[in-house]
Formats: sequence, C-alpha cells, structure tokens
Amino acid sequence: MDAANLARLNDARRARRAAILLTDLENGNDSVVLEGDSVKPWLVPAVEAAFRSGRSTSIEVDGHRYFLNAHLPPAHIVIIGAVHISQILAQMASLAGFDVRIIDPRTAFATPERFLGIDLTADWPVDVLKDRPLDAYTALVAVTHDPKIDDFPIAEALRIGCFYVGALGSRKTHATRLERLRTDGLDESALARINAPIGLKIGAASPAEIAVAILAEIVQTLRTRDISPAGDRK
Repeated sequence: MDAANLARLNDARRARRAAILLTDLENGNDSVVLEGDSVKPWLVPAVEAAFRSGRSTSIEVDGHRYFLNAHLPPAHIVIIGAVHISQILAQMASLAGFDVRIIDPRTAFATPERFLGIDLTADWPVDVLKDRPLDAYTALVAVTHDPKIDDFPIAEALRIGCFYVGALGSRKTHATRLERLRTDGLDESALARINAPIGLKIGAASPAEIAVAILAEIVQTLRTRDISPAGDRK
C-alpha cells in the first residue's frame, strides 16, 4: 500500500467513515473507495455488499482478481433514556458488538448500579452531544417518553444522517412528536426515517421483548441500508 492510500484510510478511520482498500491481485495496484464514492459498474455489487456486511472479500472479473479489504467504523447505539428497556437493550447490543452509550438527565434513573459496565451520562442530550456528536454509523434510540429529553437528539440524528432513528411511543404520541419536529424545521423525508413505534413488529409486550425488537430492527437497518455508490460508466 502506498503512503497516499494509507493516509486516506487513516483519515477515514479518524472521521468514522467506511472505506475499502481495493487491490488488483494481478499487479498489486490499490486504491481507496469511500462509502458513496463512484465506482465502475462491475464493482458496485461487491462494494455494496462489503460496506453493508463489513466483511472483506475477493472477486474475479474477466479473469482479473481483486481483493476488497473493508474498513468500517464500529457502529454505535446511543440510547436516550435510562429505563428498563435500556438496561436489557444495552446488554444485548454490547454482546452483538455495538458500542453502547446511554444519556439521561434524570439522576434517579441514570445510576451506575443499574447499568454496570455501560457508558452512562447523567446529563441533557443537548449538552452531551456537543462533545460527543452523533454520526452516520450511529443508531439513535429514544425511549424516555419525554419530549424535553427525546426531541433534540431525534432531530439531531435526522439532520446528521444516523443510519437508524427510533422512538418509543404510540402512533398518537408519534403524531404529536412529528408536529413538534416539523415546527423545528424538519421536512417530511427526514421525518419518514423515524422508526415509530420502535422495533420490528413481532408482537413484543415485555421490556425484554421490546429490546429484542429494537435491536433486531437496528441490525436489519444497518445490514440492508442503501449504499448506492454511483456506477462510473466512463
């Protein structure tokens, strides 16, 4: 790998951007493809699959072999609300390989004893996210039922382009939430990205089942999201 490509990979890692080091196995030439970059049409399926799965792979095209070395940032789950669902979701998500952090200004809920080993901050999301911002490889889960706590991080996640945004609440609660977010300047295409009621529709009833449904929906969204590199037909 030449110095320029190494620098691009390091820059992508620092910026938490997904990248693929594409190597021609016949001549050793390599190049860096960032998520969203234009690529040759014959590369599109392999690049999309590597960005979705995070798995490196080799392909052969017209007798030419290439290796795609995928470098994806670790996916984060930011949970707004230190509630019972969050206790279970945080444990399961950690086991599934996600970096998890929980934010809740309510100190009666946000106690280390309830969230052993979890990155927990007892402060307002508007303050916490200034220093530790969301990004495209973050899933935002809002479960407090309190618009004073939930609305800001939901809006921030939509503006930044988090790969998943979900919010707890009934359809009636969500309709009211949408009105508030419209007033905050978010358009319909952004609002349509909110998963609410949150979680896959599996008939979940208990906090543990709801946590399962939420994590499943996050994984499904991460692994099936639209990558869409533009095919370079030149």
